[in-house]
Amino acid sequence: MFDNASILITGGTGSFGKQYTRTLLQRYKPRRVVIYSRDELKQYEMAQQFGSSEMRYFIGDVRDRTRLTQAMNGIDIVIHAAALKHVPAAEYNPMECIKTNIHGAENVISAALENGVDRVIALSTDKAANPINLYGATKLASDKLFVAANNIAGRERTRFAVVRYGNVVGSRGSVVPFFNKLLADGASELPITDERMTRFWITLQEGVDFVLKNFERMWGGEIFVPKIPSVRIVDLAEAMSPGIKKKIIGIRPGEKLHEIMCPADDSHLTLEFDDHYVIKPSIKFFTLDQDYATNRISESGVPVEQGFEYNSGANPRFLDIDELAAMNKRALTE
Repeated sequence: MFDNASILITGGTGSFGKQYTRTLLQRYKPRRVVIYSRDELKQYEMAQQFGSSEMRYFIGDVRDRTRLTQAMNGIDIVIHAAALKHVPAAEYNPMECIKTNIHGAENVISAALENGVDRVIALSTDKAANPINLYGATKLASDKLFVAANNIAGRERTRFAVVRYGNVVGSRGSVVPFFNKLLADGASELPITDERMTRFWITLQEGVDFVLKNFERMWGGEIFVPKIPSVRIVDLAEAMSPGIKKKIIGIRPGEKLHEIMCPADDSHLTLEFDDHYVIKPSIKFFTLDQDYATNRISESGVPVEQGFEYNSGANPRFLDIDELAAMNKRALTE
């Protein structure tokens, strides 16, 4: 699928975009990999690392529909990774978050349809499930836009799907680099918002591999959710610095104790596969009558029990301190 394909990544200079690009170039022979982002310095730095003939770098913002439409000319596959993601910043700057995460999603959809892109996957977040913060609310709206876009496409070939997962180990702005910085600066304690707090945990490469696989699986309209372990934030601190003092500082604006990836209210739409869940569209597509219980590569899923909720605090799989330390170490080498 990716051999001889032209692929565009919005927000391509971020942690995910760089790892996705690295994986594409290592495993496949794409015709073009287009990095679309608004930061010229990050593009310059990425070009020093990825300077092969397949690479293209477009400066542009997802808020700019005209520029997006130009960039998607001749593109087969789009990964939409661009977003404003910082939860407290979104609480204090709501309209900026809305412009990028909602209006930007609409622009990606419009540009993909205008250019006849084959497949589009948008990256989502566990914070989009039963959101309590603005960032999660904007990503829920984005998810709804990408699902409904399959109806807008009609009989055109373009199909859209969503991938939703949790905290990425070591990604920019996440807790692991934050703790590492404090420890490197000689901190004698680590700040913990609440000792009960849990999060879903996935490495960057696992996230990339999941997205790659779902391009093969997708019919259009699905929200794909991986089965991944949870962590206790107090265990994370212990894994990073055994015996260190933990200082409880309280939950930040817009933060939850536990995250959800498959809400109970969507249990009637949720299918369980061997290593992932699929949340089916809540709307009927007029030109796509699909049985999502079997995907494009013939994997089969079964309905979950009514009321099922995939919650980081009730996850049957938690990483212990030794597993956390090993996973963090592995993530540094990816």
